[in-house]
Amino acid sequence: MLCVHALQLLFCPANGAWQNTQAGGNRALRPALTHFASAVDSADMLPSMHDMPDSRNWFAPTPIHRYRAFNRGQRQGMAIRLAGRRLINFSGNDYLGLSFHPDVCRAAVAAVETDGAGSGASRLVSGDAPLLHRLEAELAAWKGFEAALLVGSGMLANMGVLPALADRHCTLFCDRLNHASLVDGARLSAANVVRYKHLDMQSLELAMQKQAARGNRSIIVSDGVFSMDGDCADVRALLDLAEQHDALLLLDDAHGFGTLGKDGRGLSAVSAAAGHARLVEIGTCGKALGSYGAFILGTHDMIDGLRQRLRTMTYSTALPVSVCAASLAALQVLKQGACVRRLHENIDIFQQLASKSGLPLSASETAIQPLLIGDDAAALKASETLAGHGFFVAAIRPPTVPQGTARLRITLSAAHTEDEITALVQALAGVVG
Repeated sequence: MLCVHALQLLFCPANGAWQNTQAGGNRALRPALTHFASAVDSADMLPSMHDMPDSRNWFAPTPIHRYRAFNRGQRQGMAIRLAGRRLINFSGNDYLGLSFHPDVCRAAVAAVETDGAGSGASRLVSGDAPLLHRLEAELAAWKGFEAALLVGSGMLANMGVLPALADRHCTLFCDRLNHASLVDGARLSAANVVRYKHLDMQSLELAMQKQAARGNRSIIVSDGVFSMDGDCADVRALLDLAEQHDALLLLDDAHGFGTLGKDGRGLSAVSAAAGHARLVEIGTCGKALGSYGAFILGTHDMIDGLRQRLRTMTYSTALPVSVCAASLAALQVLKQGACVRRLHENIDIFQQLASKSGLPLSASETAIQPLLIGDDAAALKASETLAGHGFFVAAIRPPTVPQGTARLRITLSAAHTEDEITALVQALAGVVG
């Protein structure tokens, strides 16, 4: 045992002297160490030193209805093959169906042939490339911001940007249902974190008023489209409060970019807020663009400051050129608008059919259409029943969502057909009806 071993080092049985390597022995320690040794060997000491954990028993067992495992799925467009079954995927984030678009795939293959499989280093060393700058410029211009900065993923963006912007002299006002990446970024920042009720502007305003006396700099932190509920933040109201309280607004619009607005420019464009000097926006290439990576949008000064301070960019290998080439090609397809219009048509079709079938959907006008089940085991059973009908619809359970709100997270894509959507609604009606 570790503690007994330490005692043996301190006590020399040969001469009964307690050892002190700094002073050549210290008999005054004898009573305290003797008492400690007795406690170590006592059966009343919990946990027993004999039961100290190692890597085999470090974690408490996960309840079966909360257990999560990789499914070894193989995607091909809107189909996914799982355990020998070919299912139609209604649980992805490939909102425009671009991950298998021929132009996107060809761009990635061509870039691998010319630039290799990986970038080989971080951007601040030798991992940078002209195409990364081109993608940043085109994203910023199309989104209506002065500048953009590419990051490895949305998780890395949010876990890096909040510590870069905020320290112990800053207060973060965070929506209670923010994505885990924003929650973790806030924790890493060392800032004072205040959570307000979901989408409740009065709750936020009261919180900001109460914190005003601290004299801290302030940042409002919110998802744009909330990934598990499909509802949207009121960006204009958030910016108004940011103006009133001299704060920044950090908006993660990962699920709004490419899906909201008639041209897919996202929630900030719909709210006429794009490019606002108080707005810092996070977007992703891994959802509507069907590729990988993320980007931060803001003023020139903001983005330049993040180049100096964003640790998750500085100390990460840069995105491969092939991934950025795929994103750039997908952006060109997105700009044409046809896939966005098709997505909006599919959302309308699903909502109309669901309403006729009496499905108790959450209030969402986005591609995310949650169907609340409540019980974890019931959600898992509903998901498996749908698989039997040929559909993959994942059961989302705590801790991803709050206790008692397990759900089927249904997501729609421009690549779904009307027949597939109709068949899904029929199956859902049989499962939850």
